[in-house]
Amino acid sequence: MDIRTLKLYLHLCDSLHFAKTAEQMHVSPSTLSRALQRLEEEVNAKLLERDNRSVTLTHAGREFKLFAEQTLNHWSTLKHSIDLKQDVLRGRLNLYCSVTAAYSHLPGLLDLFRQEHPFVEIALTTGDAANALAEVQQNRADIAIAALPDPFPSSLHFAKIDDVPLSIIAPTIRCAVQQQISQTPIDWSSVPFIIPDHGPGRRRADNWFKQMGISPNIYAQVSGQEAIASMVALGCGVSMSPEVVINNSPVRDRIQLLASPVAIPPFELGCCCKVKRLDDPIVNAFLDVI
Repeated sequence: MDIRTLKLYLHLCDSLHFAKTAEQMHVSPSTLSRALQRLEEEVNAKLLERDNRSVTLTHAGREFKLFAEQTLNHWSTLKHSIDLKQDVLRGRLNLYCSVTAAYSHLPGLLDLFRQEHPFVEIALTTGDAANALAEVQQNRADIAIAALPDPFPSSLHFAKIDDVPLSIIAPTIRCAVQQQISQTPIDWSSVPFIIPDHGPGRRRADNWFKQMGISPNIYAQVSGQEAIASMVALGCGVSMSPEVVINNSPVRDRIQLLASPVAIPPFELGCCCKVKRLDDPIVNAFLDVI
């Protein structure tokens, strides 16, 4: 049993897919299977049940997952505590944010952090901002940049960075949607909407529809604000989007902002991590630059 094997096991617990874990952890499927077999021999219990269709954790597997998480956290803390140069942080920081945040907010934070802690390795993963909290909760990210959801999990810590305004966006090209939004007043119940499939953006949209008292015409439910902006630019519909996404979008010249009949509260954007990780020197150092 070693650190690498524990990391393989935890990734497998999250993916529940041998081929996916093998690919993302850069090992062969046979190596992954042998590692699991050795773990089960050492634990003297079956950790995973698998057939041709699915992989599931056994009771022993869930218990061992907790042990593996605690062991890796303790190992990370130990590596810092025995560093001969106590005043120099060394290690790895796993960050997660949207593509837009990687352009708009992350560079300023990283500039400050790298100046103070040049020996910390930064690993950045980008994806749908709506998945940011899950990335932290499932230990795939140490810190994620995310919009503050309501409710916010008590197991997580949130450090605010900025307020991000939201606007109704529409295409500028000639299309059926352009004709609909040119009407006075706009018949919002007939205009096709492109909305997030989950997350804070979806809740903002649902609240807006409720305030407007309309049953929306949903054209598509999409993962990722950047993809939504592209679909709006193509004339597929209108949407509600953070203005920072549009300002950093390569299709911003094909998008216009519409006045909303009702006020749209801004997102509170910030860095989130697990509360129990606040004592981690690297996590704490990154939050200090906010």
